[in-house]
Amino acid sequence: MKTHRLGDYGDDVGLLQRRLGRAGFPLDVTHLYDDATEATVIAFQRRTGLVDDGIAGPKTYAALATGRRDSKHLSAADLELAAQTLGVPVACVRAVNEVESRGSGFLPDGRPAILFERHVFWKRLKARGIDPAPLAAKYPIIVSQTHGGYQGGAAEYTRLAAAELIDASATWESASWGAFQVMGYHWERLGYASVDDFVARMESGEVDHLDAFVRYVAADTALAAALKGRKWAAFAKGYNGPDYAANLYDVKLARAYDRYTALATATTAAVA
Repeated sequence: MKTHRLGDYGDDVGLLQRRLGRAGFPLDVTHLYDDATEATVIAFQRRTGLVDDGIAGPKTYAALATGRRDSKHLSAADLELAAQTLGVPVACVRAVNEVESRGSGFLPDGRPAILFERHVFWKRLKARGIDPAPLAAKYPIIVSQTHGGYQGGAAEYTRLAAAELIDASATWESASWGAFQVMGYHWERLGYASVDDFVARMESGEVDHLDAFVRYVAADTALAAALKGRKWAAFAKGYNGPDYAANLYDVKLARAYDRYTALATATTAAVA
């Protein structure tokens, strides 16, 4: 199911509007994701306990099918607690959640979303005294000095399984995990008992994905300061790496933050 947001249009949006109506949230079927549709999605998300971002993604569609939030998925209260822990406005955490999570921290089959990094695997093997060069010649899709080889989605687990046959712990350290795509090799710095402990947490739910993000930011004073100061370019560079600008991460974060700040202001005014 595609993710839809303000400004989208088409038959899929019309279907969403009909499904919201059947769920007890009637609105005109215009096939346009307009302000009324966004407000209705927010109302539905609040009733089911989802993060109320007004974006109809996999988690919203799953709740439309079942009538409730999957226990593995984040709630608005989870984001508020994370913001309090980091000492930042909740709009900051909401913005990062939107830009980094890509809709859900889990694949449709229930496994956490991952991205296996073959160049990190090269480094983790060397750290364990294993020469990666002959392995790279034989298995370039999983061992290389350069990044790439990505297959996306569930296919990343095929690469992961192949790498596990060489060294399981190095493999888990070489993947980014969950909604916030935290790399496994950070496990010790972030206070996990082992990489096995880290992976087990990533398999349990998005609350643990969010906890990994909070630990990651709190452990980096420059990154925490950038988030607190809403210095989005500095935050994106620290979190996503030096190529952040190519993907417009800083621009996306700034826009998302502004939108959530405006939503919070509108909600406060409506309550008053």
